[in-house]
Amino acid sequence: MSWDRRWTLFAASLAVIAAFFFLREHWQHVLGFTPYLILLACPLMHFFPGGHGGHRGHRHDGGDRPTKPGDIT
Repeated sequence: MSWDRRWTLFAASLAVIAAFFFLREHWQHVLGFTPYLILLACPLMHFFPGGHGGHRGHRHDGGDRPTKPGDIT
């Protein structure tokens, strides 16, 4: 195993341990922010629509029929 990979694993392990202890001590504060994080996720999904297929279901050849049975255009 190379030294670069060892340092990367060490840094990642240290970050996970630090996050665990930080969340353990401040869990009530983190839970207080969850409604705001959910509201922030809404506009972010407009900027990054790839998670739900993007524009896969649209037809660009002028056809009226859906691409699959049951699809709504």
